[in-house]
Amino acid sequence: MDLEFDVVDLPEADHVEVGDEAPEFTRPLVNAEYWEDVALSDLLPDGPVLLVFTTMDGAFPATYVWNELRDRGVEEYGAQVVGVSVSSPYEHKTTIEERGIEQFTGLFSDPQNGVAEAFGVENDLDGMAGVSEPRPAVFLVEPDRTVSYAWVAEEWPEFPDYDAVEAALADL
Repeated sequence: MDLEFDVVDLPEADHVEVGDEAPEFTRPLVNAEYWEDVALSDLLPDGPVLLVFTTMDGAFPATYVWNELRDRGVEEYGAQVVGVSVSSPYEHKTTIEERGIEQFTGLFSDPQNGVAEAFGVENDLDGMAGVSEPRPAVFLVEPDRTVSYAWVAEEWPEFPDYDAVEAALADL
């Protein structure tokens, strides 16, 4: 297959693992109607959270991930589906509309990439001093903040095993 881009190995990541406590954070959470500052712990009383880290909105990996999760109807398993990226609330509003993901809980805006750093999934962008974004990653966070599923990309681009994500959700 002739790809129009290079597949790149990412450096090892010291990321949150299954059984770890998910780091607490507060960021603007954008949904189809508005955005407001929300903590991860604010969501957990309503059930598990499928926390999906993606590249910036509009980049093909993020587009592909949101299309796949939407088409699979992962919200029907009972977990809240929540994204995290460096994109602004304005960009997230556009992504929610364009990708047709209004049924998901929302997308956290994390322009300084602090949430990705806390989860150990930050990815420094080559040739750009001080610029990073999350590497693709998926964490299923239980209401007690325990991580019960974790997947983190080891190369770019790389996508989650969506069947494994669904299996983790089915075990809820």
